[in-house]
Amino acid sequence: MLAVCVDFEIDPASLDAFLIIIQNNASDSLANEVGCHQFDITQDPQNPTKIFLYELYDDAFAFEVHKKASHYLEFNQLASEMVTAKSVRLLQKINH
Repeated sequence: MLAVCVDFEIDPASLDAFLIIIQNNASDSLANEVGCHQFDITQDPQNPTKIFLYELYDDAFAFEVHKKASHYLEFNQLASEMVTAKSVRLLQKINH
């Protein structure tokens, strides 16, 4: 499994709109992508403009499919004006 960890810093004026579109992206990913198994959205209670995503995919191919999905492309376009910083880490999940 491939874990995708994404840190966002959101423009405070856009936070409410961002939360709506990221929740839609997560729901669509889980409902429509066979290779997407988890899509958690978390928020820093001390700094609500910091959003962290934890996503699990079958493999790198499933993540590439995600990045080509229409709901992701729409999210990415809408979010581009709202995000002030973003970092992505790809990690292999260790099964035990």
